[in-house]
Amino acid sequence: MRNLVYYVGASIDGIIAGPQGEFDFLPVDEVMTAWIGARYPETIPAFLRESVGLPVDEPNKEFDTILMGRGTYEPGLSVGIANPYPHLKQYVISGTLAQADFPDVEIVSSDPVELVRRLKKEEGKDVWLCGGGKLAGELIDEIDQLVIKTYPVIAGAGVRLFDGAFHPSRFRVTRREAFENDAQVTWLDRVAAR
Repeated sequence: MRNLVYYVGASIDGIIAGPQGEFDFLPVDEVMTAWIGARYPETIPAFLRESVGLPVDEPNKEFDTILMGRGTYEPGLSVGIANPYPHLKQYVISGTLAQADFPDVEIVSSDPVELVRRLKKEEGKDVWLCGGGKLAGELIDEIDQLVIKTYPVIAGAGVRLFDGAFHPSRFRVTRREAFENDAQVTWLDRVAAR
């Protein structure tokens, strides 16, 4: 069975994007970029692969499907990139985008929980929950693993890692890796309910 993995970068105060969708405040350096390219190459958009030294046809290692909210999809769209991850099956959760306008991604206007449950039953690699915080909040009960890249910066305001109702959910740290730029990646697996 496939897992839903929330793989995302965040400030130490849990902000994944600024109030206007900014993400350039997260200090990613060359070493960490190379690590991401080696460990999670499919998470680098196709239009950026050559600039970070990653072959365009680098095979997927962990994910073959991406799930994102409209707010995560729109920054690329605003600069003319409607198909950021052609190497993945792309789903965008939106009640306002029209499928006919975006043939390279699947626009889903219905319940994202139902979609995730269906995807988990299919064969394939894991499903990458790319963002954003509101979508992660809606899918909190379906998230099997968190892979959080935490950067040494306080943002103060913006899109939260999870945005939703109060809903405590237990995870346990299974691995942690630190980088010279003081960022760290933490893997957490869901703790099964008793």
